[in-house]
Amino acid sequence: MVNIETSIENYIKYLQIEKNYSKYTIACYRKDIQEFLLFMDEQAIPALDLVKYADTRLYITSLTEHNLSKRSISRKISCLRSFYKYLMRENIVSENPFASVSLPKREQRLPRFKYEEEMEAIFDSIDLTTDLGKRDMALVEMLYATGMRVSECCNVEMSDVDFSLMTVLAHGKGSKDRYIPFGELAKDALLDYIGHSRGKLMAKGGQSHNFLFVNQRGTPLTPRGVRYILTNMIEKACGNTNLYPHMLRHSFATHLLNNGADIRSVQELLGHSSVQSTQVYTHVTKERLREVYNNSHPRA
Repeated sequence: MVNIETSIENYIKYLQIEKNYSKYTIACYRKDIQEFLLFMDEQAIPALDLVKYADTRLYITSLTEHNLSKRSISRKISCLRSFYKYLMRENIVSENPFASVSLPKREQRLPRFKYEEEMEAIFDSIDLTTDLGKRDMALVEMLYATGMRVSECCNVEMSDVDFSLMTVLAHGKGSKDRYIPFGELAKDALLDYIGHSRGKLMAKGGQSHNFLFVNQRGTPLTPRGVRYILTNMIEKACGNTNLYPHMLRHSFATHLLNNGADIRSVQELLGHSSVQSTQVYTHVTKERLREVYNNSHPRA
């Protein structure tokens, strides 16, 4: 009998080396698999190759009873289906008990975004007289101007930014790199930050690296650090709403479509492998049109 922990660690290495998944995605996969192992213990299932289709249905029922969303359940089942597919490839199990499991239909959740005037209020709230303020302005301009994922933004190095072409190289999911253009306002903010603040912040912590965005100690900025920055920023701007990194990505896509960009171009800018992932933003623009119509038409 193959050791379960060994199988999991080999699978994690497979995700790292062959699939090139991010650390965050791998951590989620590990957590989902470990939770399923707890379920196996509760059901007295001693080995991975002894899990049957009926067990998978019981597992889904237990997830539902814990009030997990359909989205979360679908993610967990997809993870376990992929795990067993790997185990079959390695001849550790003979069948995939999750292969025939139908995923619960996801509820459609429209992405939350900021209106253009709200974005202006956020920019106006940033104090450009401080080194951290210059950093914050460059950070928000970069996220909003490019629609990059926060993990992509944190991984941008100095050499990835081309100021003559006004593009930045984003290292996307699955080693899918793409060049994204940015505008004059983002360029000005980046040059101001690089020319006046980045070196000072790095000198405080005696740091030496090539990452573009740094924290107050000069070390590379992390996604958690970006969330902290945006939380403080929104409190200064209006204080009665939320701002999280992905909301800037949502705002980027929504504003492009609202102003006439075609969906294929937005798909490429966002780094979506399928246009279906981008189409959710067309629903947002339709909702906006309906809101304008209902507020403006005398017989709406």
